Amino acid sequence: MGVSFDLFGTLVTADRPDDPAAAVAAELAKRDVTVPDDWAAAYAEPHVDAPDGAEVPLPAHVSRALASRGVDYDRNAARRAVVAAFDPAVETRDGALEAVAAARERGPVAICSNCSVPELVGRTLVRSAFERDDFDAIVTSVGCGWRKPAPEIFELTADELGVPPADLVHVGDDPHADGGIEAVGGTALLLEDASLADVPARLATGERQQS
Repeated sequence: MGVSFDLFGTLVTADRPDDPAAAVAAELAKRDVTVPDDWAAAYAEPHVDAPDGAEVPLPAHVSRALASRGVDYDRNAARRAVVAAFDPAVETRDGALEAVAAARERGPVAICSNCSVPELVGRTLVRSAFERDDFDAIVTSVGCGWRKPAPEIFELTADELGVPPADLVHVGDDPHADGGIEAVGGTALLLEDASLADVPARLATGERQQS
């Protein structure tokens, strides 16, 4: 059995800008990028024609939004501005360390996280109580190109852990996104049905049921 955990809202709490468009605009301005007068509208518009379930990296979206308004800029500026705009304070949630430790006793463990901002998952882990070595794999939507509940991200997570998708238990807080594991035959352990403190016992129960 392998276990994957959602990151944001499950293992950690991380703040995010109240107004992401304004936060990105402020960071663009710091990098001498002209921010269009209608930036809020440009930011809200779709600019990348992506397949259903695919992740659009936020720097790509911001770059296209600027281009749609005829703004000339250093291409790296969009990525740097996005990374700086999403620079969270992080708290590790009660029971998270124990839940991951219990999962490690039963097999390989991964993070499987939706995140459109490059580097954000890594910076979040550094600011949490976890170590990188607590996880055998880290799979992000910005890294693999697919967002939960797309089956591809769960299949990749299972593959990274060396288990069939049907043997993957995914722990998360979002019934729609995290519940997508069930479409590939895996098991969803949703925090709307249990707390993090319940996860060790739930994993042990599931293991006994499989044996």
